[in-house]
Amino acid sequence: MAVDQSKRTLLSYWWVLPVAGTVGAFGYMANYARRVTFSKTVPDQPRYQSGPKQRVAALSDLRGPYSFKEFTYQKTPCLLMQLPQPTPTSLSVGGRHFAAYSRLCTHLGCQVNPIEDTELLALTYNYRAQHPMLGCPCHFSVFDPQQQGASVFGKALHPLARVQLTEQGGQIYAQGLEPDPRVEPPA
Repeated sequence: MAVDQSKRTLLSYWWVLPVAGTVGAFGYMANYARRVTFSKTVPDQPRYQSGPKQRVAALSDLRGPYSFKEFTYQKTPCLLMQLPQPTPTSLSVGGRHFAAYSRLCTHLGCQVNPIEDTELLALTYNYRAQHPMLGCPCHFSVFDPQQQGASVFGKALHPLARVQLTEQGGQIYAQGLEPDPRVEPPA
């Protein structure tokens, strides 16, 4: 019984399919790792879009570094946080420093939460930090409030949108919000 020579030739090259699949998979993973590691945008000059002035909290509501208060501004869930050191866009009042961020993760829009326990951050998010961070429970992106909400780990490529703050009479007010970078990426 003779075997058709063309079938024999085809079968001799069958090994190409699993090798090509493996090379493709590793290429995809390498490109993904490069993108989430080196393609993150850093916070630059704020691009606040003015909005109505809205009371967020009294200075006395925040009692120390990394204490926070949740609020909603222009239908966007936000988080006001007291920081131990000033940042270029934080509000400083009497030696205290405050910053506010949108709670919408810049990956898929899940709500980020303050992670105060750095051991919990290390175990759950696989990220070691020396101070509390903001973490997204959906895909485990981590944002640093001391770096103006920059994405420091995970799938999110953009920093959190910042909220423009002012102070008057011992009260903190929101009066502007950056656009969501998922909808309008930074220029």
